[in-house]
Amino acid sequence: MSAPFHPDYNPLILKLESIFDLTDEERQALEKLPMQVQVIKADQDIVREGDRPSRSCLLLSGFTCVYKITAGGKRQIVSFNIPGDIPDLQSLHLKVLDNSVATISQCRVGFITHDDLRDLCNRYPRITSAFWRETLIEAAIFREWVTNVGRREGVSRMAHVLCELLVRLKAVGLVEDHACDLPITQSEFADALGFTTVHVNRVLQQMRAEGLIVTQGTRLTIPDWDRLKQVGEFDPTYLHLKSDQAAA
Repeated sequence: MSAPFHPDYNPLILKLESIFDLTDEERQALEKLPMQVQVIKADQDIVREGDRPSRSCLLLSGFTCVYKITAGGKRQIVSFNIPGDIPDLQSLHLKVLDNSVATISQCRVGFITHDDLRDLCNRYPRITSAFWRETLIEAAIFREWVTNVGRREGVSRMAHVLCELLVRLKAVGLVEDHACDLPITQSEFADALGFTTVHVNRVLQQMRAEGLIVTQGTRLTIPDWDRLKQVGEFDPTYLHLKSDQAAA
């Protein structure tokens, strides 16, 4: 299920409301937030390490990733971004970017100037609190990723990331019956999980054979959610969703 392009779908509001109670006035302020919307094709950098941006990017549809490059040219993906995420929000306060953000699929991106973000936060301090909470949750996700890559192996490592993505996509209305569009390639999973592409292929084949996942093109279906969570040692506590979202 791709993110719809109609005005009633606002992934930023859905994302924030999964972790924070917004008032009607705050929702209206977010809906009116000025942004320049662009469609960016897959495999393109949106911002690069060392940039000094004057705006941040809100992902409206599609998938992006945050990554670092080693001196030897190897890429490490440190997070996957979904609609509703602002992957370079830190540039509002950290003037020089220490990572890059790239598209995974074709993306619809809303660029919001830092001046407009500061004005929004000054006028609505509770929205500042919501962004702060989101930043803390991103740090919790990074900690979980370090644990996942450092201590889990094979199927468990992959299962954990798939569980996380499904829960996060569910929070912004992009999951139906434990199924979602997931246009992440085996190469991109390899860069995120510390595997080779060949090993990713073997892991996915094993997961299909064991009935943990069903894939058709970019469509991912989870036949047995509880079993996948068990295999991935997945506990959604670190996502800090509101109780109704966590239960879903």
